Amino acid sequence: MADIIKGLFGGEKPSAVPASPDDDFADFAGAPAPEPASITSYTTSTFAPAGAPTSTVGQVPYTAWYRVWERASPADFKQEMYILPFIILVVAIHLWGTRSNRRKATHWMKSHAPFLESEYAQVGYIRPTDDAASKELLTPENMLREKKADEYTTYATGRQNVAFTDFRLTLLKRYNPLMRVGEAALSLFFDSLSPPEERMEATAYMFDGRESLIVPGFAKREEKRSVANSTYDGFVWAVVHKDLMKNLREARYDLSLTATKDHPKLPVWTTVMSESAEITESLLTPELAKAITEAGDKFEAFIISDQPMEQPRTLDDCQPRKRVSLSLKLQPSGAPYDSTNAIFNYFLRMPDVLVSVAHYRHEALRRIKQTREEQILKIKKLDDEEKSEERKLQSDKEKKAKRDALLSKMSAEEQRKYLEKERERDVRKRGKKTTVKG
Repeated sequence: MADIIKGLFGGEKPSAVPASPDDDFADFAGAPAPEPASITSYTTSTFAPAGAPTSTVGQVPYTAWYRVWERASPADFKQEMYILPFIILVVAIHLWGTRSNRRKATHWMKSHAPFLESEYAQVGYIRPTDDAASKELLTPENMLREKKADEYTTYATGRQNVAFTDFRLTLLKRYNPLMRVGEAALSLFFDSLSPPEERMEATAYMFDGRESLIVPGFAKREEKRSVANSTYDGFVWAVVHKDLMKNLREARYDLSLTATKDHPKLPVWTTVMSESAEITESLLTPELAKAITEAGDKFEAFIISDQPMEQPRTLDDCQPRKRVSLSLKLQPSGAPYDSTNAIFNYFLRMPDVLVSVAHYRHEALRRIKQTREEQILKIKKLDDEEKSEERKLQSDKEKKAKRDALLSKMSAEEQRKYLEKERERDVRKRGKKTTVKG
């Protein structure tokens, strides 16, 4: 306390305690202060290199922002020079392929537009009117619609006995050589994959007596006009190229119902697929046989069907949807379609032939109706089994909910007794099943 008071009022300061020789920093206590090393010998040496100006090799001179040519050289774009020719080649092939496909589709439309306009009131997706501007738009180019670069479609309607007709042109992928070569190579190793082919597929959908449902009056007060009866008996009948017969039978459900047989009126490379011999004799006319012969290898299939192409899953799928289909190979670019015009015109008039001719005896249709009834019974049986399984699941769910509600109201001892009785019942049931099996 006395030392504190002395310190406050200027008393004698305590003497400093000398450092102990055992201190941690004793080794540095007597070390001299460090001094910087002299570099005079280096700066005054005669071997020191003389100062030289900074090199400008590889440096870009400073110029205005828009003087690009002063800051860049062709050597800076070597990579782009290697890539640019490939890009130009790909774009050029794509443009050439798409234009070639469009040119080929337009050529087909120009060749067949007169036949279509003579049979249908509307060809294409533009509804015809009396305006001069509308008539100018009804050109073969505007009648087609490009769905993809290798697929074009068109549409025709406004004809007796036919609701509408769809046309689809499938072309080669000229715009993509790699895909084109790949498809051709795969078709050599897999039978299920057919080689790429350019073809026209047309499908006419029949009214079948439903004109009033499909084509209502344009005005609400317009009275429905009476039309001739457009119904005919439903069946499946086809003339196909033998090279496609196997694939068509496997791919289409309706053709799997038919029997295959050669016919003397037809060329040897075609065959008839029919459900009845009487149907074949009435539909295979000399005019049709002559048209198929003139078409030659360009002919693929002529199909009349009322059944779906896919296996029916529901009763609604079994409802008859009558249609006529034609498949033809396209001619080479610029070649005329004289050889296939006869079969194409016959296809356009086939609905009238069916309405007038396709009414057969009950005995001839007995097997056809039996086949359809068997398919309907199969679907009904599957439907009943599914409904029975659903009812069983619902019943099990209700029983489980009732059991859980009953257990929740019991005490622990009552739950134990209930579960033991339930377990004993299950054991007895299993024992009975084992005894019956043995």
